Amino acid sequence: MIKEFKEFVMRGNVVDMAVGIIIGAAFGTIIASLVSDILMPPIGLLLGGVDFSNLFFTIKEGATAGPFSTLADAQKAGAVTINYGTFVNKVVSFLIVAFAVFMLVKGMNSLKRKEEAPPAAPATKDCSFCFSAIPVKATRCPHCTSELGVRS
Repeated sequence: MIKEFKEFVMRGNVVDMAVGIIIGAAFGTIIASLVSDILMPPIGLLLGGVDFSNLFFTIKEGATAGPFSTLADAQKAGAVTINYGTFVNKVVSFLIVAFAVFMLVKGMNSLKRKEEAPPAAPATKDCSFCFSAIPVKATRCPHCTSELGVRS
């Protein structure tokens, strides 16, 4: 049983999938940082100094009553919140990852199309009189001796 498991794990598809998942997770953390640390602060500044990570609704007050200035303060007090600013950050992260995957797939598809050879021109054609296969460049059918392209 251990031998079968080892063979399963060492198959190319399983190893490729594992590498893809690990790289995907690392890419996801990079994109999350890009969105929360690089993109959203200037967007928040353009929208009047909004910090998206601190946009939330308080549903239920915690141990201490609000209003809370930051999400961390609300969570520290035990308040129940809807964190829509965090959700916006994650939606932007998803859109960036989805666009990157789309561009990767598009690039792979264009490479695949370049590798495919165009179909070869046909080497034979059918005689219009006896319907035998003859070379494309033939001007007379070798089977019925008819002149091609001319009907009598």
